[in-house]
Amino acid sequence: MPGRDGTGPFGQGPMTGRGGRRGRGGRGAGPSGFCVCPACGEKVEHQTGSPCYTMLCPKCGKRMTRG
Repeated sequence: MPGRDGTGPFGQGPMTGRGGRRGRGGRGAGPSGFCVCPACGEKVEHQTGSPCYTMLCPKCGKRMTRG
């Protein structure tokens, strides 16, 4: 980088020559959907602000996953 300012070779735009910037790649599934029990298959509507892995299955008590 000629100017060490993040503009890439010859100042041709941000991060030129490196494939550009990319997000961190997190898997935010959004506010809607269901939490699913991996043991018994019970589905519960996902509650915004509460990750599925913090919920316990109402049938068998196992931790839920995002479905």
